[in-house]
Amino acid sequence: LLSGMAACCALWLRRRWPVGLAVALGVLSTLAPVAGGAALAALFGVAIHRPLRPVLIVAGLILMGGSAQSVLRPDPGTSMAASLTATAVLVLLVTGWGMLVRSRRQLYVALRERAVRAEAEAGLRAEQAQRLAREAIAREMHDVLAHRLTLLSVHAGALEFRPDAPPPEVARAAGVIRDSAHEALQDLRAIIGVLRAPGDEDNRPQPTLATLDGLVAESREAGMKVTLDSRVEDPSAVPAAVGRTAFRIAQESLTNARKHAPGTEATVELSGGAGEGLTVEIRNTAPQGEVPKVPGSGQGLIGLTERTALAGGRFEHGATRDGGFAVRAWLPWTP
Repeated sequence: LLSGMAACCALWLRRRWPVGLAVALGVLSTLAPVAGGAALAALFGVAIHRPLRPVLIVAGLILMGGSAQSVLRPDPGTSMAASLTATAVLVLLVTGWGMLVRSRRQLYVALRERAVRAEAEAGLRAEQAQRLAREAIAREMHDVLAHRLTLLSVHAGALEFRPDAPPPEVARAAGVIRDSAHEALQDLRAIIGVLRAPGDEDNRPQPTLATLDGLVAESREAGMKVTLDSRVEDPSAVPAAVGRTAFRIAQESLTNARKHAPGTEATVELSGGAGEGLTVEIRNTAPQGEVPKVPGSGQGLIGLTERTALAGGRFEHGATRDGGFAVRAWLPWTP
């Protein structure tokens, strides 16, 4: 009786020393059968908190102790085979039950960790999507609005420095300012509309390679000397995405030339075909005299690099030997 009470009290230590306590109670149950229940309880704790190998070792020791008890102190009313079978069944049931509890706990922990990980990954994906959307919007606003606002600045500056200009010239400059402001407002409204309704598509016509003539004419109206050298047989055959990217590259490059190298000559060259890709090159000559400092962060060239990379192309830019500046992009053109 005292051995059984001591064994039950020792179960309070099963979380601190589960394996050692189970072995000790297994040995004690060989000498005192009343400690057998406590030994099985300790085995259950080992099966819950320890991996398979120590569980099997402890279960084997307790099974050997129970079998030895059946041999050394047989029950007159029970056969040896029945006693050994009952001991083995009890040990197996307790071991299996404990391992089942352990596996369910591990499954719960794994599912909880997976849920936390999935939530974190979803947050990262949402953050990345927002960042990409912000970059796309910033790139589009810079490419479109910078061109319009530069035209406004050029013509407004011309009116400021030539207050005695003939009325027809003043009227023409005012008309260009009005048209550029109207186009800039329309572009801004389109971008704001996309921000307010992300599920809706912008129905405004997008620029293509065929509309590059209009961009060159617009730059000439602003007083810029621009030459268009297109060796593409049919600009309308260029895929819409490729043509739009080429248009934005030319637009941003002409805007930069007008801002940072006013009065220079610019050349826009197009070449290539289906299967070999489309090459866009914009060059401007070196400015004459001192060029006034114009604020700029270089975001335009960064945006063009990103835009070209998204299209699967290559983008290069840098100063030329004669002091000018050149931009060159290659875009894939799938037949």
